[in-house]
Amino acid sequence: MTGGIPSLTATADEVYQATYKRVADKNKAFFKRFAGVQQQCNAIAEYIVNNKVYLPNGQLFTVEQFQTWGITLGGTGGDLAMYYALENAFVEIEGQQALSYDFLNIMLNQQSYQTNPIYAILHEAIYCQQQASQWSAERVRQQYPQYQYQRGGDVSFTGEMVYPWMFDQMTCLQPLCEAAHLLAAKDDWPLLYCADQLAKNTVPIAAAVYVEDMYVEYRYSCETLALLANAKSWQTNQYEHNGLRVDGEHILEQLIVLADSL
Repeated sequence: MTGGIPSLTATADEVYQATYKRVADKNKAFFKRFAGVQQQCNAIAEYIVNNKVYLPNGQLFTVEQFQTWGITLGGTGGDLAMYYALENAFVEIEGQQALSYDFLNIMLNQQSYQTNPIYAILHEAIYCQQQASQWSAERVRQQYPQYQYQRGGDVSFTGEMVYPWMFDQMTCLQPLCEAAHLLAAKDDWPLLYCADQLAKNTVPIAAAVYVEDMYVEYRYSCETLALLANAKSWQTNQYEHNGLRVDGEHILEQLIVLADSL
């Protein structure tokens, strides 16, 4: 397993309460690393509020959509890619500042739902056990004022969260709006895992756990591994969630050695 070990019992609310805190840490590190970036992000949000801004596909661009760009902070090199994109966010057109086509195209392309809508509609459902999600990420977000953009204030990015307004605002998700709301209300989900069976597991498991993973709470991964028989983990803060893509050969080497010891 290369990251992504879930909790056996945590609710969607508990997952998002943990990951919102991780995202806050990533925001803090991002704005500390790159001078002037907070001011640039604030200027972009202010421009969006004051103007009708459209993405290359004709979709109206909002501050909420801009904030979802923070999902990029969960990957190695994501902060640097964001910094470079922000450098050229504005261009001058007829003496007026405007958001550049290149920047808006980046904003469109980072909305992965354009090609993977099932990712949006099933994202919260993967955590559901015997209760409805009821748009958990949106509800939990209200507990964190920094994610509620106020005009003239600082922008904070969100992370790997899906919100109900996405199915109203995003052209590619609008046909799924009714289905998404039905799924959010579904409350007859079965249990996802059998803890008793996992406690007597006989299949050797070697797992990579990324200590600073923004998408998967480290504490929950450790709790699951403690309950999982015949498993060993390699824990590191060298990689983010996309470690396998960044340095797959090294990670697999570590896991193969670990598996051979089981």
